[in-house]
Amino acid sequence: MNLNKVILIGNLAADPELRNTPTGKSVCNFRIATNRVWKDASGQQQKETEFHTIVAWGKLAEISSKYLAKGSLAMIEGRLRTSSWQDASGNKKYKTEIVAEGLQLGPKGMGAKRAEAAPEEESTENIPVIQEEPEGEIDVKDIPL
Repeated sequence: MNLNKVILIGNLAADPELRNTPTGKSVCNFRIATNRVWKDASGQQQKETEFHTIVAWGKLAEISSKYLAKGSLAMIEGRLRTSSWQDASGNKKYKTEIVAEGLQLGPKGMGAKRAEAAPEEESTENIPVIQEEPEGEIDVKDIPL
């Protein structure tokens, strides 16, 4: 069995770029930065940032372009794709990117663009309120079985 699956959670390094192919299909490119933090042998904290190129197609490209912006937190699910070509001097070059198959947006206010919604739509947004019950004994008869 083979598996080509990538899951990344990181912040966009720049605003997404939306384009259309000659056939009219939407494609969106953007880069995500992920950080790795660890302590070295001497106990000093070390930090390493890795940049990943993401390509989204179709409806996912349009959603990415509309809701993501530089600094946005996002989770990308996809697959690795490597392409190769020869440069002007005949050297073989490689590029590895992640083809997005799923996207989960981070919390609002994390650099994300707001969807252009009518004012009445924004005011009807319901945020559930969870209230704790006062502490007390639970009666066994109240537990549904």
